[in-house]
Amino acid sequence: MSLRRFTNGFMTALCALALLVALVPLVSLLWLVVSHGVKGLSLDFFTAIPAPVGETGGGVANAIAGTLYIVGIACAFGVPLGVGAGVYLAERGDSPLGDAIRFTAEVLSGVPSIVVGIVAYALVVLPMRRFSALAGGAALAVLMVPTLARSTEELVRLVPRSLREASLALGVPEWRTSLRVVLRTALGGIMTAILLAVARAAGETAPLLFTSLNNQYWNWRVDQPTASLTVQIFNYAVSPYQDWHDKAWSAALVLLLLVGTLSLAGRLLSRSRVR
Repeated sequence: MSLRRFTNGFMTALCALALLVALVPLVSLLWLVVSHGVKGLSLDFFTAIPAPVGETGGGVANAIAGTLYIVGIACAFGVPLGVGAGVYLAERGDSPLGDAIRFTAEVLSGVPSIVVGIVAYALVVLPMRRFSALAGGAALAVLMVPTLARSTEELVRLVPRSLREASLALGVPEWRTSLRVVLRTALGGIMTAILLAVARAAGETAPLLFTSLNNQYWNWRVDQPTASLTVQIFNYAVSPYQDWHDKAWSAALVLLLLVGTLSLAGRLLSRSRVR
């Protein structure tokens, strides 16, 4: 065997070993959540609200609905801002304003989520004098915007320039060219970026502790505290009741499935777009 083949085989074995080492904590985490959480899944768990303190039973239906509600508010704020900023950066990003937007997006992408929660608490919760779903959605939207802006910028830049020039040559206004030609061409990749941003927002806990807080009951008012899966898991995990600990594992499994489904959908959309 030549030295080149030996080196190639040795490095391939090292890469495979590194992959196995990286998969060990991931697989162990998944197995821990699934093995502890699947026992508590039932119809009541998905349809009932939490039981009073000290009593067994109940579920996290209000937390599941609250998570979807808060993330929906975040999408209403964050998706138009993030996608719009990305399109502007791709089309007019060479200006000083574009440099400022790009720098702001890069800075925000590195800010810890708990800091975003504290800022949302100061800017939204204190003026309203109450925790609310609106404050939680605003905090999650701030976390979504930088990812969407940079992803959209890169995806729009991948659109062939000939499409823009052909549209402009036909007399189509520049703004309509950006919306009807460029944005539509990059729509598959942008949807993937949106799903990944939503998956990240759905798994955040720290911002919601300072903004939407929690609620033991159903709530659909945007100006009232609202339950969420992540905060409910936190409250159950730090409680002294074993039944709540079991529900925390089951809620963690539900959240893991929700985030995993969104991430998988994003990957599948991205793969189908490439094909």
